[in-house]
Amino acid sequence: MTSFVVFIFEIIFWFSCFLVIQTYVLFPKLLDFFSRNKKQNQNIWALNDFDLPHVDILLAVYNEEAVIERKIQSVFDTNYPLSHIHFYIGSDASTDNTNTIISRCLHTYPNINVQIFARSGKSEIINALYRKSNSTIIICTDANVFFEFDTLYHLAKHYKESSIGMVGGNILNPEVKKSGISYQEKAYLERENRIKYLEGISMGSMIGAFGGCYSIRRDLFKEVPKNWLVDDFYIGMQVLRQGKQTINELSAICTEDVSNKLMEEFRRKVRISAGNFQNLFAFLDLMSPTKGGVAFCFISHKVIRWLTPFLLILILCLNLMLYKQGYVYQLTLLGQGLLLTSMCADQLFRLVGIHLKLLRFITHFYSMNLALFVGFIKYIMGIKTSLWNPTERNQ
Repeated sequence: MTSFVVFIFEIIFWFSCFLVIQTYVLFPKLLDFFSRNKKQNQNIWALNDFDLPHVDILLAVYNEEAVIERKIQSVFDTNYPLSHIHFYIGSDASTDNTNTIISRCLHTYPNINVQIFARSGKSEIINALYRKSNSTIIICTDANVFFEFDTLYHLAKHYKESSIGMVGGNILNPEVKKSGISYQEKAYLERENRIKYLEGISMGSMIGAFGGCYSIRRDLFKEVPKNWLVDDFYIGMQVLRQGKQTINELSAICTEDVSNKLMEEFRRKVRISAGNFQNLFAFLDLMSPTKGGVAFCFISHKVIRWLTPFLLILILCLNLMLYKQGYVYQLTLLGQGLLLTSMCADQLFRLVGIHLKLLRFITHFYSMNLALFVGFIKYIMGIKTSLWNPTERNQ
């Protein structure tokens, strides 16, 4: 290689390394810096305010017999006025006992409005339930996400402030096991919750509420396109596109059991990843420098992360080409080799019942980036349906 080619390769190599470090390390640190001396919105409703808004809860379910009754109970076991709660459940042609359990709950909880759909996918059902709703605030949730006593209040209280268009919930994972990846998933979700919170208080630009629990002003809700895989991200980005703030409320606590099986979580991540690329190209305008904090958070938190599998491949290929250019590149190549082989070591240790957290985190990181890559392939091949099956959880 000529010295000029080597120079170009070196620039690309180090810039690619910087981007990976930016999204995983520097960006959270910058959010900490930008959030200093800032607080969450203080213009909120009190629980006993006469104007406390009515809320419509939208829930799409498919074969959720294991959790649906507990879910319904968690919604109505609340300090929020029951007269202000309207619960819309859409069953996506469930084939287990989900519909029977919901029907039984109707006798106890008359605030439930249930509709059984032909198999059509979550996005289509959420759209249909939205059209049936009429309260000023909509809360979207999942069947395996259980509310605390005051969750609904904390999801609704911020809408006294007219600039706020979406409020994300704080999903916690109470149980983990050493044998799989539930510990790593729990750590990942907790970190994501904090990043979203800091995005909200520093720039009013939480990028993507967790789909299992968030609220939105009804007049900002945009129906999700057909065959769209990640509906919650699409809905949240539409709020930002309309110039309203999105925040994460850490007091809006709910619990969700996470997957402990790597392959089960991999399957879910592939589906989400394909939807991520749908959203990437749908919201290119929000990466414009004129969008300020929205663009900064979108690019740093999501876009670069979605591109990380390609950056990792590029870094490895360039490192192989630059191997003879000095000991620095030999050390970086050795480091990459150790990271990749540690996944094999993790699998070998797992077979004999040894579970090392560090090795499992490395396996989790690379497997989730592989899921992103596979999801991109699925995206470019064309997404023909948004039908889904519930992920097997750590129950």
